[in-house]
Amino acid sequence: MATVALLGNPNTGKTTLFNELTDKYAYVGNWTGVTVDKKMGTLRHTKIAVVDLPGVYSLNPITKDESVAIEYLLHGDPDLILNVTNASQLKRNLLLTIELLEFGTPVIIALNMIDDLNRTNVTYDLPTLAQRLHCQLKATNARNKKGVAQLRDDLVASLTELPPAAALHITYPTLVEQGITQAAKKLAAEHGMTPDFARWLTIQFMNQNQTIRAYAQAHDLKPLLQSAPFYDAQNFENQIFTTRLTFIEDTLAAARRQNTPTSQSELTNQIDRWVTHPLLGLPIFVVIFYLMFKLSFDWIGTPLSDGLNALVSGPISHGANSLLTSLGALPFLKSLIVDGVIAGVGGVLTFMPQIFVLFACISILEDSGYMARAALVTDRLMQMIGLNGKSFIPLIIGFGCNVTGIMATRTIEQPKERLITTLISPFMSCSARLPIYSLFVAAFFARNQALVVLSIYFLGIAVALIMAKVYQLVFKVKGNSNFMIELPQYHLPRPDIILQGTWDKGKGFVKKAGTIIFAGTVLIWLLSNLSFHGPVTDIDQSFAADLGRWLLPVFAPLGVGSWEIVSALLTGIMAKEVISSSMIILFHFTGRTALVATFANLFTPLSAYALLVFILLYIPCFSTLATIKAETGSTKWTIYSAVSSFIIAYGLAFLIYQIGSLFI
Repeated sequence: MATVALLGNPNTGKTTLFNELTDKYAYVGNWTGVTVDKKMGTLRHTKIAVVDLPGVYSLNPITKDESVAIEYLLHGDPDLILNVTNASQLKRNLLLTIELLEFGTPVIIALNMIDDLNRTNVTYDLPTLAQRLHCQLKATNARNKKGVAQLRDDLVASLTELPPAAALHITYPTLVEQGITQAAKKLAAEHGMTPDFARWLTIQFMNQNQTIRAYAQAHDLKPLLQSAPFYDAQNFENQIFTTRLTFIEDTLAAARRQNTPTSQSELTNQIDRWVTHPLLGLPIFVVIFYLMFKLSFDWIGTPLSDGLNALVSGPISHGANSLLTSLGALPFLKSLIVDGVIAGVGGVLTFMPQIFVLFACISILEDSGYMARAALVTDRLMQMIGLNGKSFIPLIIGFGCNVTGIMATRTIEQPKERLITTLISPFMSCSARLPIYSLFVAAFFARNQALVVLSIYFLGIAVALIMAKVYQLVFKVKGNSNFMIELPQYHLPRPDIILQGTWDKGKGFVKKAGTIIFAGTVLIWLLSNLSFHGPVTDIDQSFAADLGRWLLPVFAPLGVGSWEIVSALLTGIMAKEVISSSMIILFHFTGRTALVATFANLFTPLSAYALLVFILLYIPCFSTLATIKAETGSTKWTIYSAVSSFIIAYGLAFLIYQIGSLFI
């Protein structure tokens, strides 16, 4: 089966184009040697495989993600490369393109986001670009599906009908060119390489590509290894870069045509004067997130959740109870299904509207182009603690799930910065905590739900930033790595992209409801209905009660006076979503409405807020801890994350409650 490899810089619309070109989007295992998922699909209406590789700026890898691209070219043997570029950022994007064109495998360049280019005062003559780059170029706009069908047809034709184009040969400075020619001839003669691959390998080796140098070492490529000191002494790396940049500038100058900028391009610049302003950027960021929480908790999410809760705790619960009674089900089994599964899992699912509204808001911010500005704005703040805006991106992703946020740290070049970001990521308030927030803000902060939840989220960010500064001092991180990001044009969010993005982010919550939350619900029901002497009718005699009462003195200084709350908190280590279902079961309620009313007798607004702070920061769930172990390769850091987060959570919640009690 023929294979097309998708390669391109980050933020070129590569994933959107992949989704438009293929019938399905799948994660298939891991790449050999790296913990990065394969993303594969099939070209629509064909049997041609499409491999979506991580976004990279060059084939000289710095991060784990970037190493996948070069490893795939060395070992994956694609039949065609589709190089996705941002049409309005060609000067930077073509640096990667040249490396791909020199490789020798046929290349088609997709000038994506072509509409953004057309709105500026510059455009390019495509035939001139194609002639100078010796490959096909196709203009596309994946967001609006423009040119996608034609690109698909051209991919099929290139694989089945058209002869492949020759590899691009740029003439480098005389000494460099002589070195390339000599080494390539020896590699072809002694190791049976094709001339194109031998030339490409030599150039990458001269360019101090460490993956290629390791490859040369492993295959004992003496023509390269013996010449390495000479290449480095002559600074061939800089000469190669300068030659490529000159080639790109000459190529773009020859193809450049003047254009009249559109009003949208001017509108983007006007908006950016405000949202990326040194002083106003952060306040605007805060206001945008506040509005996001207003939508999720006050205006849309909570009313929908209330309606769903009424359905689950009313007709569904009563109907299931009547059905099981008519079937003659054992009381133990009936209680498990009605009081355990339906009350617990169903109670958690009633929070779906709030979670999906929140994810829809995040998808809108991503598709509109604002998230890139958020990273830029926060870069100034991150620089103060020894990180940069690239570290803030995983933290933002962590609002959805800490697991994916930690996995996103792979894009951070410096190992110490990557470790710091990994350790502070669990302090980001993931969506799993939203159900428990919703219960408490409905009980104690009904008029200011969005504001209270926003304060919890930003408290998590503040703790993360403070700990990052501490780690910077402890790890002796000196200097900051550079942060580069392209700012795309603003777009009106596309409904289908918003729906797909919302579902991609939220389906994990639904999946957990059928797996981890279900298991946790059954476990807590069993613990609350069993003791050392067998089944119990009084929950105060159960395992859950014994465990909760034993640990209650530990949590009493935080304002917790109920063993049921303590037992529920323990299940949160399995998954934070289980806390809500555990409370519903332990208090013997069929829905969240009665639970909210009960909280008024168990907490004050102060103790409720202290508990929310504890839930925000305490031990990460099992999935997050497993991801920390996988990404750091260290059990030590995994244990440290669990212990340190508990200490920080307990200490901060203790201070809030004890100091607050002096004034309230």
